[in-house]
Amino acid sequence: MSKASLVVLISGSGSNLQAVIDAIENKALDAEIKAVISNKRSAFGIERARQANIDTHIIDHTQYPDRQSFDQAMIEIIDPLQPDLVILAGFMRILSDMFIDHYWHRLINIHPSLLPKYKGLNTHQLAIDNKDKIHGASVHYVSHELDSGPVVIQAEVPVLDTDTAESLASRVLKAEHVIYPMAIRMHIEGRLTYNRDQLNLDGQPLTEPLIWKNAQLSGYTTTRHDE
Repeated sequence: MSKASLVVLISGSGSNLQAVIDAIENKALDAEIKAVISNKRSAFGIERARQANIDTHIIDHTQYPDRQSFDQAMIEIIDPLQPDLVILAGFMRILSDMFIDHYWHRLINIHPSLLPKYKGLNTHQLAIDNKDKIHGASVHYVSHELDSGPVVIQAEVPVLDTDTAESLASRVLKAEHVIYPMAIRMHIEGRLTYNRDQLNLDGQPLTEPLIWKNAQLSGYTTTRHDE
């Protein structure tokens, strides 16, 4: 059986990209990253990819007249690679409906909140300002609405009284590095499937995301909300 084929889109440091690279190297993922694409030449994630001998592409969005032409340029690189999954790992561009439709049900993202809470930016400060006791991150399939689409798994991270947005972000990021490879593995192993637009896990409707309880960041367990 051939390895699953992945393409990763980034804009910045690429720490979630590194988590996927590490999971592959540690045999936790039976996959190969065919390419890493960045819309920013300065993204450190490009260097991470090069150190792992992964092909890289810079597509500067400022050189395109509109979102759709930029997305089409990405498609022209991605499609020949025939990826099983396109992974957004800190990719800070809103994708066109055309691009989302093209990779429907095989385009995933990780977002630093417990969706549907706090879509968009500044999620950590919002959690603190609203005196949330629990914050976290969500892996979801991409749909047309920003930070929406079926959620596969969430990590729950306690909000401490002493937290700043930066300290909370740091702990959430560590949890992201655990749950993103987990979700990718479920997809490439065929455990996540769709019946029309109903996401299924192991053949059963996934009506609530799996929850990873992040206490000590050592090991993990996942549960359904209804267990």
